[in-house]
Amino acid sequence: MTARLELIPLLGFPLVEPGDDLVQLFIDALRDNALSLQEGDVLVVAVQENRYVRLADVNVSAEAYALAAQAGKDPRQVQLILQESKSVLRVRPGVIIVEHRNGYVHANAGIDKSNIRRDPDDPRVLLLPADPDASARALREGLAQRTGIAPQVIINDSMGRAWRNGTVGLAIGTAGLQPLNNQIGDTDMFGNVLEVTEPAVADELAAGASLVMGQAAEACPVVLARGARLKPAEVGSGGLLRDRAIDMFR
Repeated sequence: MTARLELIPLLGFPLVEPGDDLVQLFIDALRDNALSLQEGDVLVVAVQENRYVRLADVNVSAEAYALAAQAGKDPRQVQLILQESKSVLRVRPGVIIVEHRNGYVHANAGIDKSNIRRDPDDPRVLLLPADPDASARALREGLAQRTGIAPQVIINDSMGRAWRNGTVGLAIGTAGLQPLNNQIGDTDMFGNVLEVTEPAVADELAAGASLVMGQAAEACPVVLARGARLKPAEVGSGGLLRDRAIDMFR
């Protein structure tokens, strides 16, 4: 159990541009915030990769035009949603719920138009990282090589949930940690054996960090979590995804 948890924003983290040395940006941000990495630290990161797409470059299919008419969305963006998805699950005006090609169920395949520089005459959008687990591993390994400390890493994105309104931060990529804390077989305070208890600790930490990051003009895409005491593991985030066979919402 975590006795005390600190969520420390790395203030002043710059906008990441193509060609930037991301590991060095983290090292510089830690220095500028008078911080240094410690064993057990977790970096929760909402920095996106260079996956910008100009809508003018998108070739729209007949399927995308039809789906755009249902959803009332730009056919070019709908084409990108289809390209980033395994399947379309639900459609209503304004939103298309899909199974992203990385496995998570997401509105509009996580394609974003906010918090990026925009040109009204040449609009573009930002896609989610191609492989968030690989991105988390690369950051962890790069920091280990240059600082001697390998922080655990969570790639964070905002998503809705089937049962509730609003969005929360959820882990779409992890490195160096066990994203699920399997407590099945443990006992509670009264000695009862736990049968299904399996906290999604990566998601819990991602949600907490999102509260610090903000969602609009706060410009705080990185939070250092200290004291989380997450179990180390060389696995990715795949265990957080519920199998379709037992998913009551698909």
